[in-house]
Amino acid sequence: MTEAQNIKPTESELEILQILWKKGNCTVREVHEILEKNKDAGYTTTLKLMQIMAEKGLVARNTSSKTHIYSALINQHKTQQHLVNKMIDNVFNGSAARLVMQALGNHSASKDEIDSIKKYLDELSKK
Repeated sequence: MTEAQNIKPTESELEILQILWKKGNCTVREVHEILEKNKDAGYTTTLKLMQIMAEKGLVARNTSSKTHIYSALINQHKTQQHLVNKMIDNVFNGSAARLVMQALGNHSASKDEIDSIKKYLDELSKK
């Protein structure tokens, strides 16, 4: 079984992974302080989640010092790719176009984002 087939983080685990992908190695306290800015999260809940994530192989825990340091074990791009593919299959009946139209219809994209999307589509059509 490949890494992509094993990627099954929960929503809360994804929030923690986002922090680790952005910041790199972090302690539970550092992750907890960032999580607390956006939601009511208890320290022990964050700790337990990160311990579970280590057991699942989503993060690594360095225990060589008193304060354990966590780092993401799964690749951000591969995780995003896997989750988007799963969403396309399960929610949009395999239609990437329906996903894109739904996303653009629900969120206003900036001119730069629209230009970037147009450029990407032009490149795809040339292949």
